[in-house]
Amino acid sequence: MHVVLAGGGTAGHIEPAMALADALRRHDPTIGITALGTERGLETRLVPERGYELALIPAVPLPRKPTPELITVPGRLRGTVRAAQDIIERVNADAVVGFGGYVAMPAYLAAKRAGVPIVVHEANARPGLANKIGARYTDFVAVSTPDSKLRDSQYIGIPLRRTIATLDRNAVRPEARHYFGLDQRLPTLLVSGGSQGARRLNETVQAIAPRLQQYGVQILHAVGPKNELPQIDDIPGMPPYRVLPYLDRMDLAYAAADMMLCRAGAMTVAELAAVGLPAAFVPLPIGNGEQRLNAQPMVKAGGGLLVDDAELTPDWVLRNVLPVLTDPGRLWDMSRAAAEFGRRDADDLLVRMVYQAIEAARGGRRRG
Repeated sequence: MHVVLAGGGTAGHIEPAMALADALRRHDPTIGITALGTERGLETRLVPERGYELALIPAVPLPRKPTPELITVPGRLRGTVRAAQDIIERVNADAVVGFGGYVAMPAYLAAKRAGVPIVVHEANARPGLANKIGARYTDFVAVSTPDSKLRDSQYIGIPLRRTIATLDRNAVRPEARHYFGLDQRLPTLLVSGGSQGARRLNETVQAIAPRLQQYGVQILHAVGPKNELPQIDDIPGMPPYRVLPYLDRMDLAYAAADMMLCRAGAMTVAELAAVGLPAAFVPLPIGNGEQRLNAQPMVKAGGGLLVDDAELTPDWVLRNVLPVLTDPGRLWDMSRAAAEFGRRDADDLLVRMVYQAIEAARGGRRRG
């Protein structure tokens, strides 16, 4: 059996695809897996690092919303769809699983043309154009939130890396805090604006860090690899403030933390809910508002706070985040609420959907 995965461009598309690939291999070590991508996306690094075949197709950026530019898409897609179909036929694919983005659209069109069953996974609460179209071609549509607008979809969550999906934060906390050079006893705030960092978060935390330290809070802060590391002077007797360009062990970072200040990408929200880590979400102020929608279910469940980017100030952190960090009972309640919203088995549920799609297609061919 061979499955083609289409989820290139950003980590939010690639990571769920790789988590599904790992789950498929756990289920059947002999299964063939090919990931579609373009030379412009993060998949050129992330997919080979995970040990999977990457096949490149030309990039055709899609408008985020239906606009007059949409009329030109079919012509620009023609060569890309042909390239995707060539790959699907070369590997004799049994299914194509798309995760949205500009790689998914040609994959869906090519699979439909080749008669290969399609499975769609939508990570965001507000679906993108590619998945809206892909969902029309299949009965097998999985979504990350019960509030999804994709019709006739099944709520499964987002496939996560096993190191995250199986993480026991309490058991790993001593190792995690030792790894980052943190105090074993102090409340810990984890800060990250995603793979590239976030200037607003960085500037706010750097400004408020001394006050948080005075209240006995230690900080683990990933500023992003392209951002300059601030000069931090360790003051004897003060809680640590650890600043890194990026975090290559997010599992340990989650285990070390009591709360997180972060953006609200779909993958981040899903990981925090799965491990039961409460957060203060600062949705990215651009795009179509999907980050706010991503965070709302976890916030509504009691597992997080929500603040607009423009309203994130040192004073807001003092008034809203500090009281949580210094209240063990409230931390416990928010952690439990986050964990109740989280899904740890989305990878296995999506594997089941892939097999159902393949069996349904084979049954249809036999009946014909």
